[in-house]
Amino acid sequence: MTATAPPRTYRVKSFGCQMNVYDGERMAELLEREGIAPAADGEDADLVVLNTCHIREKATEKVFSDIGRLRRDDGTSPLIAVAGCVAQAEGAEILRRSKSVSLVVGPQVYHRLPEMVAAAALGARPVDTDMPLETKFGALPARRKVGPSAFLTVQEGCDKFCTYCVVPYTRGAEVSRGFADLVAEAERLVEAGAKEITLLGQNVNAWRDADGRGLEKLIEALALIPGLARIRYTTSHPNDMTEGLIEAHRDVAKLMPFLHLPVQSGSDRVLKAMNRSHTAASYLAVLDKVRSARADVALSGDFIVGFPGETEAEFAQTVRLIEQVGYAQCFSFKYSPRPGTPAATMDGQIATEVMDERLQRLQAAINTAQLAFNRQAVGKTCTVLVERKGKYPGQWLGKTPWLQSAHFGGEAAIGDLVQVELLEAMGNSLAASLLQKVPAQA
Repeated sequence: MTATAPPRTYRVKSFGCQMNVYDGERMAELLEREGIAPAADGEDADLVVLNTCHIREKATEKVFSDIGRLRRDDGTSPLIAVAGCVAQAEGAEILRRSKSVSLVVGPQVYHRLPEMVAAAALGARPVDTDMPLETKFGALPARRKVGPSAFLTVQEGCDKFCTYCVVPYTRGAEVSRGFADLVAEAERLVEAGAKEITLLGQNVNAWRDADGRGLEKLIEALALIPGLARIRYTTSHPNDMTEGLIEAHRDVAKLMPFLHLPVQSGSDRVLKAMNRSHTAASYLAVLDKVRSARADVALSGDFIVGFPGETEAEFAQTVRLIEQVGYAQCFSFKYSPRPGTPAATMDGQIATEVMDERLQRLQAAINTAQLAFNRQAVGKTCTVLVERKGKYPGQWLGKTPWLQSAHFGGEAAIGDLVQVELLEAMGNSLAASLLQKVPAQA
């Protein structure tokens, strides 16, 4: 690749999970610290960072499709950086397959992005997919202005080795950030405009600091930050739902009544084949404890249909679990074989058409549960954090404590906490009436 002028503008395109969204924001901040500005809407950026996800099937092929779409009418391309989990999994192979790619950087070393961009502008094609012992977070810039709801990564990596999942291979072993660093970053987020912070991790409730404190202690410390009104966390593992964390749902008023706790299947045989190390019964027992601590908690889950060997009867067990729990919302996926994972070579791979049909039935059960949850909220008065304007003039959108989208009209502004009455339930949102603005919280 020949030398080119240093980039003056950039665009980061993040795909996949909320942690990728967080990583994308941090890469943007790194580039802006070097004087590279975000490209204006409709403008070709000098540098495009594709922050990739490797969870779904054909993720690598989708990356190369995205790369092809970046080619300009005159045949040139911007500097292209491939980051994220596909970068980690494929490494230098990405450079071999596409001459348009300028650099490849893994999710554990994106703090090195500016120096790699500088090298790429000089004609080099650097690759860095290292997993260093020291974390990247100390090298990242202070947070800039953020929206009313902000992400904060507290934990990365996974030691669970579910047989279908690539995360342990692309994100590495479980690592927890330090207690003091997290409190300080949360304080900066609030100073920058955040009213709500969502704590992120591949297994966020596996977070432990050097003194052995668990996630509930971090939540308790964050709840003391003046101006922070709401705390959430995701994604959790059933085996890491400690008594202390469950009690925090009862004792910490700023911890929102919402829990995303993936189960993946209602069949114990399938769960064992997935190496999930919990049963349907033990999962339900955890949910019972959470509901005992916080009766109005909204529950969310993840489900995979068509895992190798899944029978119709085992699929029916998953549907029954959904009906039994009464989820407020869920994420559901067809099983996707990931190269290098044990499940990819298991016997009993399910035909695509069977998975398609099962997914439709599963999502119908999820939609029924979600609508029922929303309907039981009608008539309640609650606080909503205003996050953006609605699609109609004078309309505002925000999230209830139970992470439902609510829309309403009236005098409000982005970042306001307002009291509303929930009037009408739809499948994915609620209509509300604005009552009053909520005073700032200490």
